[in-house]
Amino acid sequence: MKQPKRYTITAALPYTNGPIHIGHLAGVYVPADIYARYKRLTGHDVAFICGSDEHGVPITIKAKKEGVSPQDIVDKYHAIIKQSFEDFGITFDNYSRTTAKTHHETASAFFKTLHGKGEFIEEVSEQLYDAEANQFLADRFVIGTCPKCGNEESYGDQCEKCGTSHNATDLINPKSAITGNTPSLKETKHWFLPLDKHEDFLKQWILKDHKSDWKSNVYGQCKSWIDDGLRPRAVTRDLDWGIPVPVDGGEGKVLYVWFDAPIGYISATKEWAAREGKDWEPYWKNKDTKLLHFIGKDNIVFHCIIFPAMLKAEGSYILPDNVPANEFLNLEGNKLSTSKNWAVWLPEYLKDFPDKQDVLRYALTANAPESKDNDFTWKDFQARNNNELVAIFGNFINRVVVLTNKYYDGVVPEPSNFYEIDNETLKTLKTYPEVISNSLERYRFREAGQELMNLARLGNKYLADEEPWKVIKQDESRTQTIMFVALQIASALATLSEPFLPFSSIKLKTILNITQGEIVTTWEEVSTKNTLLPAGHKIGKAELLFSKIEDQDIQTQLDKLQATKKANETENKAIEPQKETINFEDFTKLDIRVGTIIEAEKMPKAKKLLVLKVDTGIDTRTIVSGIAESFSAEEVIGKQVTVLVNLAPRKLRGIESEGMILMTEAEDGKLVFVNPDTTTTLKTVSNGLHIS
Repeated sequence: MKQPKRYTITAALPYTNGPIHIGHLAGVYVPADIYARYKRLTGHDVAFICGSDEHGVPITIKAKKEGVSPQDIVDKYHAIIKQSFEDFGITFDNYSRTTAKTHHETASAFFKTLHGKGEFIEEVSEQLYDAEANQFLADRFVIGTCPKCGNEESYGDQCEKCGTSHNATDLINPKSAITGNTPSLKETKHWFLPLDKHEDFLKQWILKDHKSDWKSNVYGQCKSWIDDGLRPRAVTRDLDWGIPVPVDGGEGKVLYVWFDAPIGYISATKEWAAREGKDWEPYWKNKDTKLLHFIGKDNIVFHCIIFPAMLKAEGSYILPDNVPANEFLNLEGNKLSTSKNWAVWLPEYLKDFPDKQDVLRYALTANAPESKDNDFTWKDFQARNNNELVAIFGNFINRVVVLTNKYYDGVVPEPSNFYEIDNETLKTLKTYPEVISNSLERYRFREAGQELMNLARLGNKYLADEEPWKVIKQDESRTQTIMFVALQIASALATLSEPFLPFSSIKLKTILNITQGEIVTTWEEVSTKNTLLPAGHKIGKAELLFSKIEDQDIQTQLDKLQATKKANETENKAIEPQKETINFEDFTKLDIRVGTIIEAEKMPKAKKLLVLKVDTGIDTRTIVSGIAESFSAEEVIGKQVTVLVNLAPRKLRGIESEGMILMTEAEDGKLVFVNPDTTTTLKTVSNGLHIS
């Protein structure tokens, strides 16, 4: 028998500075787990590898904020992340960590091999330095304006808005994330991987060999990088947290996390192989092995250009066959943000919905950000559960099991004559393993999940058309055939749902009493066997496969997000310092009068501006006011307003404004006019009044 082809499947190493959230799950871990489970079911030799990335700069930043050591942070979150993955049913063959001894040894040896082969260049260069903090500012220790898209909150290694990777020195107006100071430049020595040396290889390997089989977002980002010209990339950093540079002159320096982290896939495989009594090398060095990296789009460059260049330079490793990166998942219309707590955290989800792991897996797969950023909403999550899992999949299974127990005491009946509809249904059933496989092999997990649901739809339609609850009254033998066919579909669903809905698959197999022995059906057998559930087999009692999610459950989650939103608004509200002291005589120079708005219109091509005609009592004048986001032109006509009338005129977009209208905030944060007849209870705002 031919040896099954090996698959080394890696999932991006999560930073251990916080728990896993739905963005991580949708982008990386759910599709990776679906694929790994599918490959195991189809008889392949699989090593599904992941682990905690524990040397990132965000970890040291979090440690500084909490006043603990980086080791304390990684120990805490490694345990949380690992347990969450297990509870959620992610079937890693090994989940390791980059602080493990095996990883330190593997990464150090990899560096020394490349160093010994002369694959690095050493350069003394100027790096950003914070004198007050007395340290160089690597990666996330510096924030500034992205040189490509203008995002003013780009990190020193990557802009999260446009996805561009760069060096900290590329930032415009950089600021230290430690002290807020503007850093200076200071000389330091580092080792660089000359990516330009590997440019011809990468052009051939990516732009030609993988032009047709890599996802367009992956190929496009790689092409953009290569077309821009590859440059040497530093593989060391001036930090005290990480793997020490293992050569002379490396004192006080560590391996750059993006050199260190992907080697974690190799070290985690070594750790797994040693535990299982296997040889790790075929999973990384045998040409018959297919290497796949499941990642998010922000990691494309590292997995498609930098890591392959490292592997090529080392010389003995295979290269990734595919890197099926996903786009980002948003939450209720806003970008997921760890720092703003705008996320659905996996540990909290498992606490709130302890028996609904598969519901989240299904919702994230059905709405997977495979080709563009997508949005997760709690209402859609509820609809996916109630309208699809419950109403289609669960409904079919429940009807089949209830009727089998009612008519035959739970025993699969002996079929009689097969009608054309029966044969067509069974023939269609046999096509589903290949249909779903075709989608999975193209990394179209959303499409594959819907094909699984289509099989449940086939079962529902068959029952609805054949109506065994009516036929039983006239033709008992015909009913036996109908129920036999329906039970074959139920058995197929138990097998084919396993990659997508593993907990429900186990539950369904238990209901059908097919948890062990010859009765268990493989993926291939769904296509080849004429009978999956034989006559005479006794199934179990009916049990709901899925349960409805009530409106109140969803409202609780929406309320939680609303509370987070309000907390962020309060925290982010800028409190301006008191302005310099003025004399009473300065105040008396202000001529403030009550006027009435008699005309109003929106300033063309201006989002915030209204052009107002105001009767001040002494004249009628034009005032341009920045209140268009709070009020429409129609609703302000006739309003009494408080006007600073002796302010020097100023042109705004070609219109001369002859005064300022005074505003303040109500308790709910909404802008209101300051006027003598208002009944609104006003609060003091940071600068006393909003002047528009």
